[in-house]
Amino acid sequence: MIRRSLLPAALMFSVTGCSVRPPVDSQVVAPGKILDFAVLYSENCAGCHGQTGQGGLAIALGDPVYLAIADDAAVRATAAQGVSGTAMPAFAQSSGGSLTDAQIDAIVAGIRTWAKPGFLSGSTPPPYKAQAPGDPSRGANVYNAYCSSCHGAGGRGGEHASSIVDDSYLALVSDQALRTTVIAGRPDLGAPDWRGDVPGKPMSPENVSDVVAWLSAQRPQSPPQVAGGVR
Repeated sequence: MIRRSLLPAALMFSVTGCSVRPPVDSQVVAPGKILDFAVLYSENCAGCHGQTGQGGLAIALGDPVYLAIADDAAVRATAAQGVSGTAMPAFAQSSGGSLTDAQIDAIVAGIRTWAKPGFLSGSTPPPYKAQAPGDPSRGANVYNAYCSSCHGAGGRGGEHASSIVDDSYLALVSDQALRTTVIAGRPDLGAPDWRGDVPGKPMSPENVSDVVAWLSAQRPQSPPQVAGGVR
């Protein structure tokens, strides 16, 4: 038996209780519906490319030189499909990842907001994609002229920069990534872009293709084996 003093409260609850709803902004959003760039970038990209695209384990996506040479299609293809044989995974569901096409588009659009239109005004960078295969023998001479002062003889490391012919490094980086780094540099690591290796003498598109071909020729054909496992 319900006490008289509690009856009004009980009746009120029975009338209004079923109509109570949580605030709209407290609703849980399904992972596939998240389109906020800051959230998507932080959860999927920042670990390698830095929280604000400043670089880290991988290139700086916010580098204005990179964004001047890589168009939306190039950025999207890499994000969606990844790069086979490297540490860059595919993020699109169509390629085995977890993100929808709309989420990939949101990431690309957000990265593009870091671009600085006109940043390279007066300069013509080598194209993002190689127009023709490079020549490794010419690339050795290009390396000596533009890169050896920092990376040392044969690319094995020097006073100012580390080895770029290390087996593990070359096994995990694509030719396109090498090309992108040669053109855009690694500002987060103090490495100059294609204009800064030799003052007053920027690298030509052929120089870039040739030195990438030389670096690619140093890549091990299979992961090096050591006692106890893969090095």
